[in-house]
Amino acid sequence: MKWNFPLKKNTGTTKPRKTKKREWFDALLFALIASTVIRGLIFSAYAIPSGSMEGTLLTGDYLFVSKISYGPRMPFTPVQNPFLESTITKYHIKTYWDGIKLPYFRLPGLTTIKKGDIVVFNKPEEADPAYDKPVDVRTNLIKRCQATPGDVLTIVNSQVYINGKAAPNAEKAQTSYRVITSGDMINPDIFRDMNIEVCQQVDLNTYEMIIPKEQLTTFKGFSYIKSVIPVVEPVGSYDANVFPHNERFKWNADNFGPLTLPKIGMSVPLNQENLILYRRAIELYEHNKVELEGKDILINGKKAKSYTFKMNYYWMMGDNRHNSLDSRFWGYVPEDHVIGKALITWMSVDSTKTFPNKIRWNRLLKPID
Repeated sequence: MKWNFPLKKNTGTTKPRKTKKREWFDALLFALIASTVIRGLIFSAYAIPSGSMEGTLLTGDYLFVSKISYGPRMPFTPVQNPFLESTITKYHIKTYWDGIKLPYFRLPGLTTIKKGDIVVFNKPEEADPAYDKPVDVRTNLIKRCQATPGDVLTIVNSQVYINGKAAPNAEKAQTSYRVITSGDMINPDIFRDMNIEVCQQVDLNTYEMIIPKEQLTTFKGFSYIKSVIPVVEPVGSYDANVFPHNERFKWNADNFGPLTLPKIGMSVPLNQENLILYRRAIELYEHNKVELEGKDILINGKKAKSYTFKMNYYWMMGDNRHNSLDSRFWGYVPEDHVIGKALITWMSVDSTKTFPNKIRWNRLLKPID
């Protein structure tokens, strides 16, 4: 038996080769798509611009932040330049187009946010209409999660309590101290070598300083140091800068609460007190219209006796307690603002030094905890 297979006809033509311009275009297009997918769904690199997390994280640290840990958040504003910040501040140029706005959606993650996690999120304060910014182009912040949805948070003399129990403090947490000296001049090199920040000099002998915990004993031992006392705002001292910015709650950064963190499905009765505590979440984060008519509270034009939350909320604070603008000042962080979990410091640069001392070699590829 003969088997006859059709042979491919040779047309005598060859596929035309791509031009150099086309090859470069294809390569750049692939790089753009790959970087957008990686940055959007897997991880991103972030820099620490301020000292709010010192000494856990240092100004000049560069971090890898995992987005798959808590689940990748799909973009609210899909048309963005993935290589630039949302706004080029110097020229006030937006690098995104908000003509398309998508609803909040997050893919499943490997875990949920735990107390003690170091989390990157968008700044909730910029939900105020004056900023006019979509969620995913708001300023990125990094803080430690202190309370999760449903927790009751209280701060007593700078110590955080969750559901009545003292929360563990970060190993290298910092705070400020009132330092009284003998009046002798202090060598400025001591501040640099011991990473001490002088916040203010009250008078000739009195200073307010942020002193790393590991340097405290040594600093107290200097002959010209008379006393070192933690700075703590007293109970009942009202600070208008502190959430919820209302004299009915005489709270400050060191003595705060109790406050229950909203949880998805949690209902709260709507009264004057709860409205002060939760109006921001109900109105700005969950996009309802809140009105007062006499003693009645209206949600979207209808009289309401209670409100049920649609999202989870978290409480984030910096480890450098007296040098951190955090949840104590602008309230809870909604789940749709969460970007990811800080995993590793891949580079760290000290801008006050010169190369090679500029690189903090001991912090390269250091896990974050």
